[in-house]
Amino acid sequence: LAGTVPRRRPPGSEMGRGLTLLLLPLALLAAPGQAEGGTAAAAEEVKIEVLHLPEACSPKSKKGDLLNAHYDGFLASDGSKFYCSRTQNEGHPKWFVLGVGQVIKGLDIAMMNMCPGEKRKVTIPPSLAYGQQGYAQGKIPPNATLIFEIELYAVNKGPRSVEAFNQIDKDNDRKLSELEISQYLKEEFARDGKKRHPSVHDEILADIFKKNDHDGDGFISAKEYNVYQHDEL
Repeated sequence: LAGTVPRRRPPGSEMGRGLTLLLLPLALLAAPGQAEGGTAAAAEEVKIEVLHLPEACSPKSKKGDLLNAHYDGFLASDGSKFYCSRTQNEGHPKWFVLGVGQVIKGLDIAMMNMCPGEKRKVTIPPSLAYGQQGYAQGKIPPNATLIFEIELYAVNKGPRSVEAFNQIDKDNDRKLSELEISQYLKEEFARDGKKRHPSVHDEILADIFKKNDHDGDGFISAKEYNVYQHDEL
C-alpha cells in the first residue's frame, strides 16, 4: 500500500465534512451508468472477505451513513492497481455517504454492515462496477472484475439525517431558509478552522439552493432535504 495511514481527523471536523457532502455530490469512483437491479440480488454477486474484525464492532454501517475509509482498487485480471486513496487529497481517507450512488454500486453493497476498524477484501463483478463501457479515465477496461482492499475508520450519521436537519432548522418550521443555512455554514466554517475566501460562503450557499430547492420557493423543505429517504422527516 502506498503511503501511511494519515492522522485521523478530530470529532469536531466530522460535521464539517458532512456539510460538504450536503452541498456537492462526490465523483468518488461513481460509475456514469450503474447496473440496475435489486440490492438483495446484487449482494449475492459481491464476494466479501473479512481481513480484520475488531472486537468492538459498533456502530455497523447502513444506508445513509457518512463513512471515512481508505481503499485500493485492483484489476482482477492481472492484479494491477488502478486506484489508491492514499495518493489523493494529501493522503486523507475518503468521506462519502453509503448507499446513495456516490461510489459504484458494488462498493455500496460491499461496505454495508461494516464496523469502524474493519478491513475487507471485496470482489465486484462488472455489472456492479463499470460494466461493458469500462472507465478509460480510471484505466478500467470493459467488463472488468474489480478487487478492493478497504479499511474503514469511522461510521457517522449522514448529512441528511433527522438530527442534521433539526440542527439547521433553528425555528422548527420544518423548512430551511437561506438565513438558517447561511448561519450553519458560518458555524461549520468556524469549527473547521480552514481559511477560505469570503466568496466561498456565497458560492456554496447558492449551490445548496440550486441543487435542493426543487420548487424554487426559497426554502428547502424536509422532503427536498431528505433526498436519500433513509430517515422519516
